[in-house]
Amino acid sequence: MKITNVVTEVYRWKRDKPIRNGMYVYAEAGLNVVKIETDEGITGIGLGGGMTDDGRVFQAIGEQFKPIVVGQDPLQNEKIWDNLWQPKLIGRRGLTTRVISAIDNALWDVKGKAANMPVYKLLGGFSDSVPVYIAGGYYEEGKGLKDLADEMTESVSIGAKAVKMKIGGAPINEDVERVRVVREAIGPDIDLMVDANAAYRHYDAIKIAKKMEPYDVFWFEEPVNPDDYQGHKLVSQSTSIPISTGENEYTRYGFRDLIEGRCVSILQPDPLIMGGITEIQKVAAMAHAHDLPISPHGNQDIGVHVVAGVPNGLTVEYYRASTDPMYDLWCKEPLRVDDGVVHPPERPGLGIELNDEALKDLRVG
Repeated sequence: MKITNVVTEVYRWKRDKPIRNGMYVYAEAGLNVVKIETDEGITGIGLGGGMTDDGRVFQAIGEQFKPIVVGQDPLQNEKIWDNLWQPKLIGRRGLTTRVISAIDNALWDVKGKAANMPVYKLLGGFSDSVPVYIAGGYYEEGKGLKDLADEMTESVSIGAKAVKMKIGGAPINEDVERVRVVREAIGPDIDLMVDANAAYRHYDAIKIAKKMEPYDVFWFEEPVNPDDYQGHKLVSQSTSIPISTGENEYTRYGFRDLIEGRCVSILQPDPLIMGGITEIQKVAAMAHAHDLPISPHGNQDIGVHVVAGVPNGLTVEYYRASTDPMYDLWCKEPLRVDDGVVHPPERPGLGIELNDEALKDLRVG
């Protein structure tokens, strides 16, 4: 089998109301898609991270990589990954690695379709049912404490046993009050994660962690700058709340340093950002050797395969329509939460089928 073409597609759509985390405002949502076409009629669909522009940079990098990929055997994903990742030429992080991630994820989709197996089974098939948490709790204009509590309880009502909310975008005591209100609303039996999106210096992260401890926080995500490994470690050593990070980390090398430094308790590699499924496999193995769990950040349709495929997968992040307003439209067969878990699709490959009719007017590149 040979790769005959690499197609990059970019889609964007406006949110009804902009959402904000501890650092950034998001007025749009979207998809970055890479399709790998082969001479045997199999097409792999891969998703990649990067919503910072209108998609022109993502597409330009995809075109740059195209001559390297076309003509290769798509089953040789390790070889293709190594050919693409040349740090002296294209950089060690950023959008280049995000495009590599999309290409790599598409190659895994090809592999699964060629083998007539879902990707999670190619990765090891550890489980066909994995815990899920619903991400949300963003800041919005006019959104008060009651609105936040209602959002979290609605997530619980559709079957979630865990929810995540944002902090870091308000004064510390105001955010602690938001955490208190959510804990009271969801009750003691639902896991509550908080995510600062690197909004704090380590000393303020320690301060808010201490104040949140009475509210039984499951994890405190990305408290400080992603490159501040020692800051993560200082926060970890100062609170009983487990610290997690990784959505802005790249490749096995970045995670190697987090793991060897025992900087955090939970690793959150994003398969759309850090190098794709090929690279996340390596991170999962390193973490497993150190008895650390992984909980992939981001897109649930790829994350579910990773968590289900490896023995140290902890939980899957899930975005419902309140956060991703097009999810039920762009994906023909979206994952559904079922009593606190999601099940990886048994369809060959990643099981992602784009709804071209719903997306046709949203394509920007």
